[in-house]
Amino acid sequence: MRIRLLCFAVTLLAFSNALFAQGVTTIQGNVKNSSSNENVPSVSVIIKGTQIGTYADEKGNFKLTTTQKPPFVVVFSSVGYDSFERTIGSSNEQLKIFLQPSVALGQEIVVAASRTPERILESPVTVERVSTSVIRNAPAASYYDILGYLKGVDMTTSSLTFRTPSTRGFNGSGNLRFNQFVDGMDNQAPGLNFSVGSVVGLTELDVESMELLQGASSALYGSGGMNGTLLINSKSPFKYPGLSAQVKMGVNHIDNYQHKKSPVYDWSVRWAQKVSDRFAFKITSQFFQAQDWQASDSSNLDRNNVFSSLKNGTRQTDPNYDGVNIYGDEASAKMNSFAQAVVSQVPGPALAQIQGLIAAGYNFQQIAQMLGANPTTAPLVQYLPFIMGYGAGIYGDQSVSRTGYAEKHLTNYESYNYKIGAGLYYMITPKIEASVYGHFGTGTSVYTGADRYSLVNLKMAQYKFELKHKNWFIRAYTTQENSGDSYASTITSILLNREWKADQTWFQQYIGTYSQQRLTGQTDAAAHTAARTVADMGRYMPGTPQFNSAFNKVTSKPIGQGGSKFADQTDLYQIEGQVNLTDLVQNKVEVILGGSYRRYVLNSRGTIFADTTGRININEMGAYFQLQKKLFYDVLKLTVAGRFDKNENFDGRFTPRFSAVIKAAKDHNIRLSYQQAYRFPSTQDQYINLQTPGARLIGGLSQFNTYFNFNNVAPYTSESVVAFRTAVGNNVTPANLLANANLLKAYSFTAIKPETSNSFEVGYKGLIAKKLLLDAYVYYTEYKDFIGRVAVARGQSSIDPSAGPAQAAQAYGEIYSPFTTTNYSLMKNHETPVKSFGWGLSAEYKVYKTYYINANVFGDELKDLEPGFTSFFNTPKLRYNIGVGNENVYKNIGFNVMMRWQDKVDWEGTFGSGEIPAYTTVDAQVSYKMPEIKSMFKVGGTNILNKYYRSAFGNPKVGGLYYVSFAYNIF
Repeated sequence: MRIRLLCFAVTLLAFSNALFAQGVTTIQGNVKNSSSNENVPSVSVIIKGTQIGTYADEKGNFKLTTTQKPPFVVVFSSVGYDSFERTIGSSNEQLKIFLQPSVALGQEIVVAASRTPERILESPVTVERVSTSVIRNAPAASYYDILGYLKGVDMTTSSLTFRTPSTRGFNGSGNLRFNQFVDGMDNQAPGLNFSVGSVVGLTELDVESMELLQGASSALYGSGGMNGTLLINSKSPFKYPGLSAQVKMGVNHIDNYQHKKSPVYDWSVRWAQKVSDRFAFKITSQFFQAQDWQASDSSNLDRNNVFSSLKNGTRQTDPNYDGVNIYGDEASAKMNSFAQAVVSQVPGPALAQIQGLIAAGYNFQQIAQMLGANPTTAPLVQYLPFIMGYGAGIYGDQSVSRTGYAEKHLTNYESYNYKIGAGLYYMITPKIEASVYGHFGTGTSVYTGADRYSLVNLKMAQYKFELKHKNWFIRAYTTQENSGDSYASTITSILLNREWKADQTWFQQYIGTYSQQRLTGQTDAAAHTAARTVADMGRYMPGTPQFNSAFNKVTSKPIGQGGSKFADQTDLYQIEGQVNLTDLVQNKVEVILGGSYRRYVLNSRGTIFADTTGRININEMGAYFQLQKKLFYDVLKLTVAGRFDKNENFDGRFTPRFSAVIKAAKDHNIRLSYQQAYRFPSTQDQYINLQTPGARLIGGLSQFNTYFNFNNVAPYTSESVVAFRTAVGNNVTPANLLANANLLKAYSFTAIKPETSNSFEVGYKGLIAKKLLLDAYVYYTEYKDFIGRVAVARGQSSIDPSAGPAQAAQAYGEIYSPFTTTNYSLMKNHETPVKSFGWGLSAEYKVYKTYYINANVFGDELKDLEPGFTSFFNTPKLRYNIGVGNENVYKNIGFNVMMRWQDKVDWEGTFGSGEIPAYTTVDAQVSYKMPEIKSMFKVGGTNILNKYYRSAFGNPKVGGLYYVSFAYNIF
């Protein structure tokens, strides 16, 4: 019986396999370059009109199995080649496919412009695309740096591994008006509020493309996309299998200007495997290490709470010197005010006695001798320099600052970056792919914000689960942030100084010595020199055990607890989805619907946010739509899009976008668009509560008004405080304080609200004779409720001046003295609209065979700006890039040269303000391809002329970097 059942089962299985085999069509073969006869890897092999397909492997071989019966058409396509179609007439065909290298420009497919694939020539807005071929042949040291070659892009360099791209103005480190997404995941650090760019994200070998959408993009990408959105896309292991590796070795500081000559290491590896037609995986890793560029600007700052400007002077010529990249000298005191505070501590009878001796004509030495001879009056000798100096008016309006430390003594310039990523990919059906992916990064870098921040062992991780179909996707991901051992340089230096001597003691020694020197006949300059020598006695010098011990102590304690370390572990959680309903409406109009939910979990333990009592949650929700229709035989393409978003702390926002693409002729398109954009205030804009050397930075939510009691005792604008102190002068009496109190202007706290903009753009993109690709645009944008900061101040006791004359005199007395004044930096929406105008033009020309010349020029500027308004636009009026290259000049030898130039700019920032001079850089590389092993050897450099430049105020001067690289399996 068992034998019969077994025979029956075997017969049934054989019969079912035979039936199945009858319904299966298998095609396989090889794809080659028609010009060179080389194998072409990663070619897309798809049955026309379906999503059924596969990819050629690294040797150009492919195998496609389908239940669809012949005849049908298979489409072969790959970037850099003309598509090829082949009709399949029977099963089990062995094919030899030859693809023709593409010579047409402007045929790239982009998704960023309208969240749906379209030719870049037909994009409704300005968009740029960087392909794997461009990345492979660029002279840039990193794929992320290539963005700086694109039209309309400015790159702010805070350090070797921290660069921030911006478009259409408002440049700076961590641009909050510019979105960055890596495989659909927001790349912004949710707590530290800057996009981490290439610090945490894809490795260079795993980047398939970058798409840069300039201008307003909130209608499709949500808050933050006011000036642009960047999409960075990784390589699929189904399409790009195999083991790839790249070793890049370089050198910088070749002239020993900032540091002795130093090596640069950049190693990366990628392993992807297609286990079956349904399952694949990939693992990526990259390590970078180098000696970073150093910020060493010793210019003198005139600081005013939040904002500052340059002034003349050095540490030798200005007692109140405040160096740009010198820290700790922010601790400053007005000499006259300090002396008055000391005098006020002298008992009345003793003060009267000393004043009597002064009136009798005794000089400093005589009075000191008289007081010192009597044990009862000897303690009064310490007050004598202040009493006599204050009475003689020797201080004038002078201030004095503590001696600071240079950034190079406070910052870890041993920059490194380590990234690792891994993903699993499974085709549930031929049309639905499920994937789980994560990447982790850690490193040490430097970032410029309100301070120069040393990002030491910064850690970030992103994890994602996604279901993806041609017409829809569902994605859930999280960003996990850990500030590691990061710290603020200025706070570190101030606390370092206080470790060996308190501010009160230092200023008392300095001003006392200065007074004594002046009262005994010394010149002002000599008195200051002697005073600093006495006050700095015992100062911890860099490199000594005392300095190192104090430095480690300060940087190991959190901000607010006696240290300068951040303790941030803020997280982000998001789920989003999108569906394309075009097939359901029978292609009459393209319809896209999408939505998202986001949750921030702020957790800085009081070092950044007002979260000392526990974590703070912020919830956001959004939904969007897009309708697109081609009319008049595809001559006109109209697009309408809109998005509604709600943040729990703000009213909901709807942002529309309207665009039209007019086909003037074949491959010549004119684009018109109107877009509205917005950004919710960032997590720091909402909840920051950070004490910096200049002021306490606080968020813009209404609860801060109550928490700091501004609703009962209003602070005063910084400008009015300066006017008040100047008017009072040295006559600090209750009557004079009250008499000048009318100069103080109260500031009314108003809760912050989202910033919006309206942008209009006209553009043209055209291809002439298949050799010249032109792209041009002109835009106009108006910003409303522009988010900025305002500096205010209030007496440290928060006394209400309206309580009575005595209280008023005390309150105004505290405002007069910097030692008894609390400075605040508040978020504010400016009522005056901010208007910007810009234009850009780019051209790519195929000169001869495979020689290409590309160039672009662009400009941006503000219009109708009110005098004195601080916009932080930070954008040169004119910039241009010029490049020339050929991938194969002779026997696989190629080259690429890029020159960049930008005009000077008057930089405005919370760290400091001043002019950034115009500069020119040249990047170049020479390459040799080895097709037989799909590898390339490259020698190149960035800023090869080694002309140092700065891209932003307070940032380091960037010199030349030179490298040699070998990359395996990259074609």
